[in-house]
Amino acid sequence: MSEYKAKEEDLKIPDTMPMLPVRDVVIFPYMIIPLFVGRESSIKAVDEALAKDRIIFLSAQKNVEDEDPKPKEIYKTGTISMIMRMLKLPDGRVKILVQGLTRGKIKRYLSKSPYFKLRVEKCDEPQIPEITLEVEAMMRNIKEQLSEIVNLGSLVAPELLQIVDDMNDPGRLADLIISNIGMKVEDSQHVLEIVDPLNRLKMVGELLGKELEVMTMQAKIQSMAKDEMTKGQREYFLREQLKAIRQELGDTDELAQEVDELRGKIRAASMPEDTETEALKQLGRLERMHPDSSESSVLRTYVEWLAELPWSISTEDNLDIVAAKKVLDEDHYDLEKVKDRILEYLSVRKLTESKKGPILCFVGPPGVGKTSLGRSIARAMDRKFIRMSVGGMRDEAEIRGHRRTYVGALPGRIIQNIKQTGSNNPIIMLDEVDKIGSDFRGDPASALLEVLDPEQNNAFTDHYLAVPFDLSNVMFITTANMLDPIPSALRDRMEVLELSGYTEEEKMQIARRFLIPRQMTANGLKEEDIHISDPALGRIISQHTREAGLRNLEREIGSVCRKIARGLAEGRKKKTVVTAGNLSKFLGAAKFIPEAEREKNEVGVTTGLAWTQAGGEILYVESSLMKGKGGLTLTGKLGDVMKESGQAALSYTRANAERFGVDGSFFEDKEIHVHVPSGAIPKDGPSAGITMATSLVSSVTGIAVRKDVAMTGEITLRGKVLPIGGLKDKSLAAMRANIGTIIIPEQNVKDLEEIPAHLRKRMEFIPVSHVDEVLRAALVRDPFQSKVKKNLQKSASSQ
Repeated sequence: MSEYKAKEEDLKIPDTMPMLPVRDVVIFPYMIIPLFVGRESSIKAVDEALAKDRIIFLSAQKNVEDEDPKPKEIYKTGTISMIMRMLKLPDGRVKILVQGLTRGKIKRYLSKSPYFKLRVEKCDEPQIPEITLEVEAMMRNIKEQLSEIVNLGSLVAPELLQIVDDMNDPGRLADLIISNIGMKVEDSQHVLEIVDPLNRLKMVGELLGKELEVMTMQAKIQSMAKDEMTKGQREYFLREQLKAIRQELGDTDELAQEVDELRGKIRAASMPEDTETEALKQLGRLERMHPDSSESSVLRTYVEWLAELPWSISTEDNLDIVAAKKVLDEDHYDLEKVKDRILEYLSVRKLTESKKGPILCFVGPPGVGKTSLGRSIARAMDRKFIRMSVGGMRDEAEIRGHRRTYVGALPGRIIQNIKQTGSNNPIIMLDEVDKIGSDFRGDPASALLEVLDPEQNNAFTDHYLAVPFDLSNVMFITTANMLDPIPSALRDRMEVLELSGYTEEEKMQIARRFLIPRQMTANGLKEEDIHISDPALGRIISQHTREAGLRNLEREIGSVCRKIARGLAEGRKKKTVVTAGNLSKFLGAAKFIPEAEREKNEVGVTTGLAWTQAGGEILYVESSLMKGKGGLTLTGKLGDVMKESGQAALSYTRANAERFGVDGSFFEDKEIHVHVPSGAIPKDGPSAGITMATSLVSSVTGIAVRKDVAMTGEITLRGKVLPIGGLKDKSLAAMRANIGTIIIPEQNVKDLEEIPAHLRKRMEFIPVSHVDEVLRAALVRDPFQSKVKKNLQKSASSQ
């Protein structure tokens, strides 16, 4: 460090000296200021001045950004200064403390390299002989203006006011004020170039007046803004200050850290380009928001949903066909049609690159294994499994989600479940799709049209996400008890696979393989604790349950296991064998006894077959004739379609009365009553048409109906028999009732292939196309022979 002190009277200012161009500041006489010198030419100029008389010329450059200013880029008027101190810094720069001595003006550049050396002309100020009133007024006005500026918040050193108050030299007063209030370089340079003290004082007064007006307006605006500032804005201001304080203290910014984590998740999620752009856009909005605002929490949740969805994460399918078949066979007995369809899909996946999943719909009675079959398919394919019940759903938002404008909005259950599994190709089972409702909140079935359409669901847009999500890799499986309630547009998008009820033999096999071992495990029993004989199991199936599925059967087996478990807990160690003889000790009396009323052939009593959501059922139709006015009464809580079938059956009977040997006037004084027992149970459908017709013809002709024959089919007024549905379930119901012959419409012969071969061998199926064929097969004798007898009697009497 070098330092120099000199008295003012010892100074001798040369006419040639080095020049140091300065940036962003104007040096005035008597001004002491530190400067950092970094340019090589400037450092050489400082060294030259220190080597001689420490005098250096300081002038501001016009362009602050210029690293190598030319002479025309440097103001000609500057300040002749003295270097008071010099300190060399470790980074190569030099720090100097300079004091302005007097104004000077560049006359000529002597050299420009390696530093500026020039000839300078000293600018002598004119002397003021006395301080007039005008000058005094100007000086007071400037001092007051400076005081007001300081009061308005200008960053001025407090001691400046005291120095200014004691100063009576107009020129030095002007220089002192202009050098301390932070004016623009152009304005300060303009003041420096004015040599006359009074003119300089006037210019400073004008500049202070403008600055005072600006600061007054700024204070007014700040005051107005402060009055209008809400509580939330004030909190924001304070929190921003707190944020700055924490940063200074080194504390972590939780919001910034959270935003960085979310940005990393978004980058790692491999979203589609448009989706990633939207996510980053919303993240940017979140970053600019106040962390405690309500909208911030909504936006944070939305971005988290986007970041955490499995956009590109999928499980790898198990394409080993043999292994998949083994898994399906382990979990389910029979159901070959469904298993074949799954194996076909896996085979196609193995041979092609397409990952689109089929839309399957399992239709069948309760308890036949629709839901458990979905789980087995997921296990066979090594996919995640989601079961989603849509029964009773009435709000469309359950499928599509809520818009983010609603309080507590969330995505629909489809997107929620996909996020939960962490895979974009799970198996999603939509249970009870035939029981979807609708009301003022929308129609969920219509919303499912997009979800279950392979051509549309690759860009499924949830209302909450508002960006498309690809569902084409998802394998959708729906379940239903009936197809009729499903809207046709929705049904058209699904591949329907019907799961009919099980035969008694199939139930025996399923109980041995699955139900009994499962209940033994559930109740803590071992092989040496229990044995259920085949006759006992058959009696449980036939006399304690009557269903198409297996739920009640498993309950009854569970009841037997629980009673045996209680005995073991009480200390009995002997193995329990359940037989047909002791079954009542475990389950009580039989719940379903074979129908006793059909032990003989009866007139007017016919056995029909019906289909319900629980499978097939037998349906008895009774008819009676009595004196009356020729009306028809239908009872048994029948639906409109079934009542119409009764009317059609009566019309056919009356139209063909003479063919049965009955006088046409027979019905004029007869009241006909048709009743279907179990009157508390609603019944409907057209398939009881031939059953009612047979009952009526039996009552009219007096010919009994065979007790071992059941029938199903729709009737027309001309006597034609139309096809029906649910033939397998109806056949199983007939088998459970020990009925060996079934009359079916001829057009349903193709459906016999769905009935197991062993069942077709045990039963006789009679296909018919006309009611005449039904009557000949169902009545104990041909009803048309009575007409032949009457005609023979007529011809004999005429001869």
